[in-house]
Amino acid sequence: MIGNIVKVVVDRPLGSHHPKHKDIIYPVNYGCIPGVSAPDGEEQDAYILGVNEPVTEFVGKVIAVIHRLNDIEDKWVVAPKSKFFTKEEIANSVAFQEKFFDTEIMM
Repeated sequence: MIGNIVKVVVDRPLGSHHPKHKDIIYPVNYGCIPGVSAPDGEEQDAYILGVNEPVTEFVGKVIAVIHRLNDIEDKWVVAPKSKFFTKEEIANSVAFQEKFFDTEIMM
């Protein structure tokens, strides 16, 4: 999947609150990839990096997978085709939510 071009439908745009944990505010756009099933039976979740405004959908390249060692699902990281992020930049961008999990970033 890394390197694939995918469409993300955003259900938690940049600046929005987590639906269950109102103290979590999304500093990135977050959504799912229609038609791609995740291990939890839902559509695959994805963070969008490199887009600094709220969007409702986005087409970009999968640049990394955040593998949760203590959870059933992984998160994909999607960015504009021309953008590059280091593991450290990715980790910092998604720490607002991933700090609750033991993760590794695969690129």
